[in-house]
Amino acid sequence: MLELVSPAGSPEGVVAAVQNGADAVYLGFKEHNACIKAQNFTYQELGRALEYCRVRGVKAYLMLNTLAYDGELLAISEYARQACRLGIDAIIVQDFGVMRAVRKTVPDVPVYADSKMSIHNLEGVKMAAAMGMQRVILSHELSRRKLAYICRNAPIEVEVIVHGEICVSYSGQCYLSSAKGKGSNNRGMCTQLCRQGYNAVGYAVKYPLSIRDACLARYMTDLSLIGVTAARIEGMSKRPEHSAIVTGIYAKAIHKNKAPSQEEIRTLHRNLSKHGLTDGYYTDRLGSEMFGMREEPEKKESVIFSSARKNYLNGEFQRVPVRFVGTISKGKRVKLAGADDRKNTAVVYGPMPAPAFHKDLNEASMQTQLHKTSGTPFYCVGVRSKVDSDLSLPISAFNEMRRDVLAEILELRKPAPVRAEGEYAPGEIIFGYDEPQALTVFLTRERQLTLELAKLSPDIIYIPITEINFESPIITALLETEDTNLAISLPHIIHDNERKRLSDMMLRAVRHGVTDVLVGNLGHIQFAKSNGMVVRGDYSFNAYNSETIAVLRDLGLKSTALSFELSLNEIRELSKPIDTELIVYGRLPLMLTENCIIRSSSGACTCDSNPSLVDKDGSHLPILPEYGCRNVLLSPKKVFLADKRKAMASVGAWAKRLNFTTENASECIAVTKRFMGLSGYTPTGYTRGLYYRES
Repeated sequence: MLELVSPAGSPEGVVAAVQNGADAVYLGFKEHNACIKAQNFTYQELGRALEYCRVRGVKAYLMLNTLAYDGELLAISEYARQACRLGIDAIIVQDFGVMRAVRKTVPDVPVYADSKMSIHNLEGVKMAAAMGMQRVILSHELSRRKLAYICRNAPIEVEVIVHGEICVSYSGQCYLSSAKGKGSNNRGMCTQLCRQGYNAVGYAVKYPLSIRDACLARYMTDLSLIGVTAARIEGMSKRPEHSAIVTGIYAKAIHKNKAPSQEEIRTLHRNLSKHGLTDGYYTDRLGSEMFGMREEPEKKESVIFSSARKNYLNGEFQRVPVRFVGTISKGKRVKLAGADDRKNTAVVYGPMPAPAFHKDLNEASMQTQLHKTSGTPFYCVGVRSKVDSDLSLPISAFNEMRRDVLAEILELRKPAPVRAEGEYAPGEIIFGYDEPQALTVFLTRERQLTLELAKLSPDIIYIPITEINFESPIITALLETEDTNLAISLPHIIHDNERKRLSDMMLRAVRHGVTDVLVGNLGHIQFAKSNGMVVRGDYSFNAYNSETIAVLRDLGLKSTALSFELSLNEIRELSKPIDTELIVYGRLPLMLTENCIIRSSSGACTCDSNPSLVDKDGSHLPILPEYGCRNVLLSPKKVFLADKRKAMASVGAWAKRLNFTTENASECIAVTKRFMGLSGYTPTGYTRGLYYRES
């Protein structure tokens, strides 16, 4: 049966979720979780919450799912230690460095991969397993067919997001808030700029990035059949009443195999969703119907919430099975024993039974009394009894004994397990280069590659595998020169059904002498290595700290691009056990979307016509086509650091990378010359990005 995982953004949120049938809750401290807008927990509150869950047989997972700076890893490891001592059941992480720190500190606590790792294919799940993770929360963009394939072959547990607000971008690949200076989505500070109005140039669409809330309430049986382990409801920042209502609907669908009624679906849509509902990813029906205007819930919300709160504060969801054994014999005190599903046992003795004057006790009457466990977390699943004839006992004595047995078992369920602990210590700092030794160039389109650019001999030219033409004379010349290494780049997203075609492309590249490949996802590393290629990491690995870079080294990467959300001061302090690239020019990616933004807006894909969105400030955000009719939304301004040579030289990077996206061939040449010190070219309207942000 599916495990129902519900959000608990506050102590009351734990009660709301548990009392409405959640099998597990996820929660966080007030720092280092991806929903810092929630009330969250102090150490003392977390301890009480975990005990509350443990008594009732509900698991609790700690969110430590943000990117972390080097200076935060020690504190995060201590959060993990505290949670371990309090009895947390698993820790959910996004950052490879956090993963390493947690596993060193609390080696016995399971670690789960958050959806922000953007794991979307079977190879990604296998890599997560090889790294010691026990569950993966998959990207929400997967269809039933893709999920079924992964679940059928996955070596570890798979969790799927089934309800709540989702981002139009692949989770972990949205940088819109940070680019606007509002704080990083990857550090829990999403400002939901995707929900604002944008003008899709040429199309009358006001909210092209505002995706509807996921709702798979009708598919719980189906998810269980294809092998999904857990169904996750989003909404840590929502009110406890919201979690209560949604959890209750999904709990009935899972535990009672009861499909939601039309009225329940209307409640989810009208009263609990600001954007409407969609099952478009699961049913593989992408497009405009997945998007909608911002809709305010109906005013009946307060009435529904009031009723929900009253129910979960005054009720007790009975989920813990208990068995009783009772003995009533002449001349002996009544004996009652009980045992729960964890083999906790309790024995109590009552008064001596009296002779029966009117109606004597029997086994049926004993069973009736012992089944009366309402108001407790327990429910009776069986009674064995031995009752001598012609005896009687007051009902109050039965009730008191039953209460005492259950109270004793409840106390036995409270203690947290004792688990091994280790120590996390930052590794040795490996300083990089005194000055960038290399210049690398990333081209989005082959038409940006010219003979003149090739003659400038950058150290590496990356070209997307889907763009490279091995019949081109320039490509042939580059493959024969020793001055420039021609490398391919893989798409950021490769679903399992796309793997074969891209593998064939990669093998063809290898046959033509290409040795290096740029990848940006955990699920693509082994894919590239199995084709005999040298693997380099892209920005989408979100290399934020020294431990993450060390993990990428251990995974066999030769180099990696550093996160462009870091300041130069932060980059300077990073240990660099492998070569690192600093993106010093170009439009930065703001989002990576499964839905084609233009197709969703107009019904037809015209991404090759250089489309863009216009925000409320009048800035144009170009839309770049990606493999599979996906999109990358780009920043309106280009990062430009050519005039900051001293600053670039001080951070220890191996290479400066130029990212060319919307530039034509002439602009690519002019920019490259500027960074080589051969011209004075300066783009109009550039930005320094976040590199000069105060740390």
